[in-house]
Amino acid sequence: MQLDDLTVPDTAAATHAYELADAFCSPALRNHCVRSYLWGTALAVREGIAVDAELLYVAAMLHDFGLLPSFDHPSTSFEHVGGTIAVVFAAGAGWPLARQQRVDEVIVRHMGYAGDPADDPEGHLLERATTIDVSGGGIDLVPAALRTEVLARWPRLSFAAEFAKRFQAQVPRGPELSAGRAIARGALDRMAANPLDAPEQA
Repeated sequence: MQLDDLTVPDTAAATHAYELADAFCSPALRNHCVRSYLWGTALAVREGIAVDAELLYVAAMLHDFGLLPSFDHPSTSFEHVGGTIAVVFAAGAGWPLARQQRVDEVIVRHMGYAGDPADDPEGHLLERATTIDVSGGGIDLVPAALRTEVLARWPRLSFAAEFAKRFQAQVPRGPELSAGRAIARGALDRMAANPLDAPEQA
């Protein structure tokens, strides 16, 4: 499996979602969004999971918008904010209501989807892909050569430090929200030990 095998949807919605990520996110966070799509697509190819590529791509591009100061909400978990932003985006893109609701579900579920993968393959894949990129969990399922290609094309830059800072900023919104729960379970330690940030992967 090579990077060129992981097709990016050639649709207006996908293009505009990337443009939004590029406009509002730092380069490090934008690259994380792209890598999340690529890891998720690699898992889908490896495991034979049928996936709606456009839905997964748009969700990947917008899933962390709730961490950005421009969109942050003082009492709402960031994945719900991101899902709401994605619904507005999808409505503007002319997606039908059911598809608007799906992109919301995918983004919300990236923070710990525990349902049947068959019921929501995109939510399942985005949850696993973001785990790979944030903490390295499951990275062994991605071929080493592909990892090298992806990191060369979409480098991590300051992602680890930036994401940890933005994630920690969510905690005062309530320890019962997703970031607070994750940090209480050792998320920051897992982020710091991510093998993708090891020197040989730089």
